[in-house]
Amino acid sequence: MDRFDCAILAELEQDSRQGFGTIADKVGLSKTPCWNRVQSLEQRRVITGYRATIDPHAIGLRLSAFVEVSVDFAHHAAFEAAVLDHPAILDSYTVAGDGDYLLHVITRDVETLDGLLRSELSRLPGVQRFASTICMKTIKRAAPLMAAVKVA
Repeated sequence: MDRFDCAILAELEQDSRQGFGTIADKVGLSKTPCWNRVQSLEQRRVITGYRATIDPHAIGLRLSAFVEVSVDFAHHAAFEAAVLDHPAILDSYTVAGDGDYLLHVITRDVETLDGLLRSELSRLPGVQRFASTICMKTIKRAAPLMAAVKVA
């Protein structure tokens, strides 16, 4: 990736609805080469999709929590498959430390979270134990990746 690819990615992260002509002007290319680069970035799976960013509070999802989960060694694959299919789990990471996974979940309220933990997450394959941390306030959400590349 060169500076043009990085600039195109940064523009798309800011607003993926802008036209190729607008992006091309901002990054110093003409429209067709810009379009070709975006096509190449998509084919190489650098760009994996486009989507709207939705405010969770606006749709009634007011409670975020992080759940650290320990899973029986023989059930990691089944656990991961179940996590991929669960709609309330926004993000899932394998971690080093006390637990095996860190899940970011979102629900309407504490009562819904309690039901999710007791009735669903605790019953995922191989779950031995879990501990949850409730998010009180979101300070920063989904920062642009291209900004992090500049720091790294």
